[in-house]
Amino acid sequence: MQRKVTKAIFPVAGLGTRFLPATKSIPKEIMTLVDRPLIQYAIDEARAAGITDFIFVTSRGKSALEDYFDSAPELEATLKEKGKDGLLRMLNETTMPSGAIAYVRQQQPRGLGHAVWCGRRLVGDEPFAVILPDDVIASEKPCLQQMVEAYEAAGSTGCMVAAMEVPHDKTSAYGILDVGDDAGPVVGVRKMVEKPRPEDAPSNLAVIGRYILPPSVMDTLNEVDPGAGGEIQLTDAIAREIDGSGVWGYRFNGQRFDCGSKAGFLQATVAFGLARDDLNGEFADYLSELSAVRDAAQ
Repeated sequence: MQRKVTKAIFPVAGLGTRFLPATKSIPKEIMTLVDRPLIQYAIDEARAAGITDFIFVTSRGKSALEDYFDSAPELEATLKEKGKDGLLRMLNETTMPSGAIAYVRQQQPRGLGHAVWCGRRLVGDEPFAVILPDDVIASEKPCLQQMVEAYEAAGSTGCMVAAMEVPHDKTSAYGILDVGDDAGPVVGVRKMVEKPRPEDAPSNLAVIGRYILPPSVMDTLNEVDPGAGGEIQLTDAIAREIDGSGVWGYRFNGQRFDCGSKAGFLQATVAFGLARDDLNGEFADYLSELSAVRDAAQ
């Protein structure tokens, strides 16, 4: 009998060095797109997919993440007293019930695969999701919800990875799928190639930071040798499932922003700002004026 996906691992132990000096004092996951931290987008997406148990793999200096999801009685009381009900509702959405979030330390930076493995005892014998908060996806139906629905509809017990098409000259920046059966959004995977040169890439279908995995992956992560960079690679463990329970790619509907890079973070800020009814008029006018000034200067 297939078990529902109700647990998700959030690997948030990274140092965020690409965003120094800001990340000297705050975790990268707390940095905001408009007025919501990156981690809030990830949590909201997980909730929409039916996730009830949230596993954070953290490291030293990440206590601000724990504080963010805690209650804030003084602030709540002040907003209530001043009749700011809208802000109070928004604040309450950031508070997680006691026991919903568990925190596990990754004591050594040994890669994404090792970070996922750190959550093995909390995952137990159930399928689970992995969400990388750096990958923010704008979509009408949240990406992980799309995946969970496809996973459960197929009665799958293997691995499902989110996939998107990228320009062929960019394949060296991604894990690329060699696909077999191609039936619309769900594709069978014959092989996963990590960051191939464009001339060697088997396709232009790239893996991004959403996964649904069986518990057997944890055993595999315990066995795989360190890969690129001397780290335990999650893709190496998933690749071993191809000849076992199987691996499928899922072409999601939506636009992905790489908020692990400064350019991607800025692009996401513009996109999410323009999508806001309370901001798009003034903000769109400013961008138009900026574009006009730039064109005039050329």
